[in-house]
Amino acid sequence: MAESGNQRVSARATGVVGIAILCSRILGLVREMVIAAMFGASAYLDAFLTAFRAPNMLRDLFAEGALSTAFVTTFSKKIASEGDRSAWTLANKIATLTTIFMSIVVVLGVLLAPVLVAALAPGFSAEKAALTVTLARVMYPFILLVSLAALVMGMLNAKHVFGVPAMASSFFNLGSIVGGVALAWWLDPGFGPRALVGLALGTLIGGLLQLAVQIPSLMKVGYVFHPDFHWRDEGVKKVLQLMGPAVIAASAVQVNVLINSIFASYLQDGAVSWLNIAFRLMQLPLGIFGVAVATVTLPLISRSAAQGNTAEFRGALSHALRLVMLLTIPSAIGLIIMAEPIISLIYQHGRFTAAATEQTAGALRFYAIGLVGYSAVKVLAPAFYALDRRNLPMIVSLVSIALNAALNGLLTFRLGLGHRGLALSTSVIAATNFLALYVMMRHYAGRLETGALLRTLAKLAAAGAMLGVVCWLGTQFFFPAGQSFRFGWKLLGVSVTMAAGAAVFFCAAYLLRVAELHDIVVVAQRKLRR
Repeated sequence: MAESGNQRVSARATGVVGIAILCSRILGLVREMVIAAMFGASAYLDAFLTAFRAPNMLRDLFAEGALSTAFVTTFSKKIASEGDRSAWTLANKIATLTTIFMSIVVVLGVLLAPVLVAALAPGFSAEKAALTVTLARVMYPFILLVSLAALVMGMLNAKHVFGVPAMASSFFNLGSIVGGVALAWWLDPGFGPRALVGLALGTLIGGLLQLAVQIPSLMKVGYVFHPDFHWRDEGVKKVLQLMGPAVIAASAVQVNVLINSIFASYLQDGAVSWLNIAFRLMQLPLGIFGVAVATVTLPLISRSAAQGNTAEFRGALSHALRLVMLLTIPSAIGLIIMAEPIISLIYQHGRFTAAATEQTAGALRFYAIGLVGYSAVKVLAPAFYALDRRNLPMIVSLVSIALNAALNGLLTFRLGLGHRGLALSTSVIAATNFLALYVMMRHYAGRLETGALLRTLAKLAAAGAMLGVVCWLGTQFFFPAGQSFRFGWKLLGVSVTMAAGAAVFFCAAYLLRVAELHDIVVVAQRKLRR
């Protein structure tokens, strides 16, 4: 690659993680397609999605958010400064503490499910709320399983093993699809409300698989679990100190989505489902690109910070931000222009109607506006923990949560945008979060190659305009308004348009000499020559 390899995020490692996450996200879409086809955008699906919201939000906040960030940061520094043996000792302490704490969380979640559902969906009817409570109680143990899976993932990432942990969530989706659908059919072949209990049990099967599939790789890198209750340790203290602010800092998106769900519960049946499906689709490129780059970046910048190598820290972080923008800007443009054909192709089967497609597409367009901001925050926020500036993302998140609630009221009810206003407010918050964190990081870390970032953005905007024209022409040709289309034609139209658009965008970016794209091409050429 250009420049020192140590100063740049590994394109190869990012590619491995991105491909693994792509598999997971595709399986996640299959899972969503199956559920949507079985129940449609209905009150039943609203109940299931709301019941899963609490353990899923805890997963994002604690397991794959704060715990993962705090642990990887501390664990990577421990390896750099004290070696593997000390790092494994810390891992045993944190694993023991996590098991006990999350078991208590599960018990409290089961007991307090009625209170949680009332808070999450105050607009639900009594019958709908009762079904949601039952499903929430079934799914709450998921948080224990996925917390341990996230901890194992953090250990493997710190040891530069990225592929298996990234693929682990694919096994969650496989378990929840196969196990969930089989149990749903066994409990209720007509796929009524009892079938939802089978789907809920499927999430536990998936969570167990997500943990189990990583264990062989963890043993291979030298880890052996021993319960360790000696928590009065500097490493444990550091993880906990980082976790507190990290929970709040990582909560902005999830809490804002939660607030959106509360507002959506007062809208018509199906609003929760439309928002959830749109958010899931937006998370496809977010996971493939934003999370992949962030996963590879965090151990590198944590090690650089521990060694006092400021130049390497800044170089890796700046490169990661430009790489994220290269990958997410075309994704955002494609989702905005092709929202309806994409949703129709994936979801419009069984009980999921054309009207539901139109409503979901409206939400997706507004969510996609914030995709670049979402992804950049995924990379930028953990860097503050590496610099031991953990309170700054927390402050930004607290402000953003308050601002999101105000925007929701304005956009949804005052301006009459309905559920689309909820998606738009979330995107605005993602963009403002990124800008605030970027300004703060420049203050504490020094120059972040802002000139190079702005030049890259200008080049990507030009390439993106060409992509937009291709996508618009493709939708006009393949999907003229007022007509219905068979699945084969939808698949052909979406595939051809996306392929042509991607080719035009990346060719234009290459000709405009976007450095990060040249790095990827160099890596690909080296692989092909072997």
